[in-house]
Amino acid sequence: MTWSVRGFMVLNFPITGNLTTASNQFSARFCSSVDTSCVEFTIHNVTRSGEAGPVICSVLGDYERKTAHLYIQESGTVNVKGGNVTVKQDQQVEFQCVTSAWFPTASVSWTRNGQAVSSSLYNTTSMADGDTFNSTSVLKFQAVSNAMVECRATVLSLASPQSSSVFLVVVPKPPDWTVLIAVVVSIGGFALLALLIIGIIFCCKRRREKQPIYQDEMSRRVRTQSQISSVTAAGKRQGQENAGYLPEGQTSVAPSELSDSGFFQANGSNVFEVADTNQAGRGYSVAHITVGESGVRKHRHVTIV
Repeated sequence: MTWSVRGFMVLNFPITGNLTTASNQFSARFCSSVDTSCVEFTIHNVTRSGEAGPVICSVLGDYERKTAHLYIQESGTVNVKGGNVTVKQDQQVEFQCVTSAWFPTASVSWTRNGQAVSSSLYNTTSMADGDTFNSTSVLKFQAVSNAMVECRATVLSLASPQSSSVFLVVVPKPPDWTVLIAVVVSIGGFALLALLIIGIIFCCKRRREKQPIYQDEMSRRVRTQSQISSVTAAGKRQGQENAGYLPEGQTSVAPSELSDSGFFQANGSNVFEVADTNQAGRGYSVAHITVGESGVRKHRHVTIV
């Protein structure tokens, strides 16, 4: 059995197992000690420029040669540019990941705190650089909390992807009291309006309640005033006229007894007595009039009961 790589025979493997090879880069062995029909061919330290291409196995005799194609992938570097980032809360943050010297083009993905990021949040572009490819991936999202952001690059032949990570530090923004103030002012305004309405209703109710009382008080005062006026008028009608009053210029009175009015003259005296007795007969009032040599000195006496 012979093995050829890219058209060059590199190994001869007889059934006895004695290998003949061009270099230590190539080796072969039976798949198992009991099965000599299966041979493993190994290429060590492969390079895309030296070993990539067709690999042919040929067996002497009536056997067809079998050909396989060897594809060699190369992994390059991956790096998140800018390092750790500090931003304010709710601010949009941007990360840029660069991959270099990959073949074929590297598959780039992002994770945040170990969780895969949606592909709608980042955009990746690639371009050839000689016989390799470079890629640039830009991730944008709104910063909410601290996070570890990781960029991963891989090709099919890699058992695990290569990665580069940075830390995102989010500074909490100061609390916004605008909404709270608006809510408090609105509630206060509604409460004040409600209190004003209640106050107006209460005042109107009290006013309606006081109107009958005021009318009753005014009626009572009118009745009282009317009663006082009636009593005063009656008192004026019931008063006695003082018969002992003498008008100006009169110097004497007739020496007669005025029993009806309560005016009488003492016998042979210049002193006149005026008696005033109330209608109820409870008492009287007497006025003296003294007559001097020059005439009559008047004395007015009015008694009101």
